[in-house]
Amino acid sequence: METIGCGTAIVTPFRADGSVDEPALWALVNWQIESGIDFLVACGSTGEAATLDEEEWLRTVRLVIDAAAGRVPVWAGCTHNCTRVLVRLAAQLRRVPGVAAVLSANPYYNKPTQEGQFQHFLALAREVDPLPVCVYNVPGRTAANLEPETVARLAAAAGNIQAIKEASGKLTQFAELSHILPREFKIFSGDDNLALAAIAVGANGLISVASNETPAEVARMIRAALDNNWDEARELERRYSRLFEANFWESNPGPVKTVLNLMGRCGDTVRLPLVPPAAATRAKLELLAGELGLLKHVPIPAGVRSEVF
Repeated sequence: METIGCGTAIVTPFRADGSVDEPALWALVNWQIESGIDFLVACGSTGEAATLDEEEWLRTVRLVIDAAAGRVPVWAGCTHNCTRVLVRLAAQLRRVPGVAAVLSANPYYNKPTQEGQFQHFLALAREVDPLPVCVYNVPGRTAANLEPETVARLAAAAGNIQAIKEASGKLTQFAELSHILPREFKIFSGDDNLALAAIAVGANGLISVASNETPAEVARMIRAALDNNWDEARELERRYSRLFEANFWESNPGPVKTVLNLMGRCGDTVRLPLVPPAAATRAKLELLAGELGLLKHVPIPAGVRSEVF
């Protein structure tokens, strides 16, 4: 895997009736690429993949690939807590031209052991081979931590397991990963607010939530850090650190969709069990977005409103 830098875990816009807003998604992809993002991740947790049915999931992946038109790599999110279902879903990605890699999070709820996670990800890797696989460690959502030693076992057992999105929140875990994994194995921060620290101890980039709202700026921050231009990287982090935090004032992607709505980029509809941010949170997000100069775009068409489905 050659991809490094900043990738956007892109939202999946919904219309007011709860259906996928394909024109809005197409426009978001183009804006992301024109802004200088390095790659895109379709149907991750920020893309509300857990609420998409199988047909919507595959169609959304295809749409992002078509909109990107080869300008940047597109990774496809594919996560399930049943290994048999995961393998069945993943098999479909091998038949989708343009998938650059598969991103898959720890099995959620089951709380598998390290051996269980090893077998789970190994089954995925074997099914999609030769597509590269990026394992996604996000214990805050899944209740299971993927230990660095297990990642090293996976890298040795399957040549197409080539990256990790690390979102444990533990800087020591980033350091250990960079120490024990092969140099060609890619490490991406899954947390915007830890990205610079992660790069300082050996990470290769960031898979970002905030780059949905500020793609040019977050991509420039990561590029500066990778180029050892730490003054520029730290200045950008200082400017946008409040946004990194604000995107998690309530469950992701509620806040980021609210900001995108305020920016005129798409509606802010989410699907149950998520609900839109509370009015007080929305007011705080609008104030922050205004302070950061994000509210400069033409409003979305009349009639696009927030609903829950």
